[in-house]
Formats: sequence, C-alpha cells, structure tokens
Amino acid sequence: MRVLNAIDIRLERQRSRRDLLELTDEQLKDIGLSRSQAHEEAYRPLWD
Repeated sequence: MRVLNAIDIRLERQRSRRDLLELTDEQLKDIGLSRSQAHEEAYRPLWD
C-alpha cells in the first residue's frame, strides 16, 4: 500500500508540473517563473 501511495503522489506531482505549461506568461510571472523554467519543471523525471 505504501508503494502505491508513493506512486500516486509522484503522478500527482507530475500532473501539477505539466499544468504549468497551461499558464499564460503573465500567470507564470505572478508565481515567479519564466516560460523556460516552467518547461524545465514540467519535463522533470517522474522520480525527481
């Protein structure tokens, strides 16, 4: 059960990272990220 929970947490984190790509440049600026930083974050490995 703990393994499945850990996998679920990582998958949710990955979905959240990919959601960054849907934000406008203005929204990214509001949270202190550039478009290139959002792209880097979105494509980080699942295990990272």
